[in-house]
Amino acid sequence: MTPSFVPEKFEHVMGCTSADLLSWLPGALPEAALTVDAGHADCTAILPDGILKIRWSPLPDARIALLTIPRLGVYFEYSGLSDERRYTVQKRFDLGTQRGGG
Repeated sequence: MTPSFVPEKFEHVMGCTSADLLSWLPGALPEAALTVDAGHADCTAILPDGILKIRWSPLPDARIALLTIPRLGVYFEYSGLSDERRYTVQKRFDLGTQRGGG
């Protein structure tokens, strides 16, 4: 769930692999021109009204009984976007990277 206020800089833990995140980025940020450096684990998303920089690093897997969930520490840094616009972009990102469930 996206918080109602999205700060300019924050960290988030995501339950996915680097490969998962890379495959989701184009759909999660559809209006952005993406520059991805998978080797350095970062992405710059150029939006019409600002920039979002994303960096990630692997974390230890989460374990629940026999279930293992890969995790990434993901750092977001927005520049040039208003509070409302950061919320809109982050909400779309969160929806685009959400795994199924229900």
